[in-house]
Amino acid sequence: MNRYLSIFLLCALCACSSSSGEKDLVPPEILPVEEYISPTNCQEYPLGTFLPVACLFTDDVELGSFNLEVHNNFDHHTHGTEAGECRQDPKKDPVNPWIYNKDYKIPAGQSSYEVDLKIPIPEDVDLGEYHFMIRLTDASGWQQLRSVSIRLIEALD
Repeated sequence: MNRYLSIFLLCALCACSSSSGEKDLVPPEILPVEEYISPTNCQEYPLGTFLPVACLFTDDVELGSFNLEVHNNFDHHTHGTEAGECRQDPKKDPVNPWIYNKDYKIPAGQSSYEVDLKIPIPEDVDLGEYHFMIRLTDASGWQQLRSVSIRLIEALD
């Protein structure tokens, strides 16, 4: 009976290890692309334009996916990753806030992945303070979060 239990445990341990024998113990990183990362804290974007997203993702083993999110900050909450305080309007209730939340899959086997996207900003959403968030997850489940404050302003004429 002990022999069967030993074989079972050995098989279970082999099934849990990575194919290369590496254990991923390091979270992925969100880095600038040649010293350029976008958006940065406190930037302003007019309604009807685009929110540029540019950064580099890296991991010591393999990347998995990322999520981009935009939500209002009319109540002045924080996420603890902002680079500093931006000018704040008085607190207000949202009427028609911009809500963006999209998952992106990174092709299998990648340990580096460059993001260069332009997210359309609707023309008819509430002006004011928003949070832009990146959640990066590697293939092992480790996660990195980056959050910055942005401001939506009147459309340019």
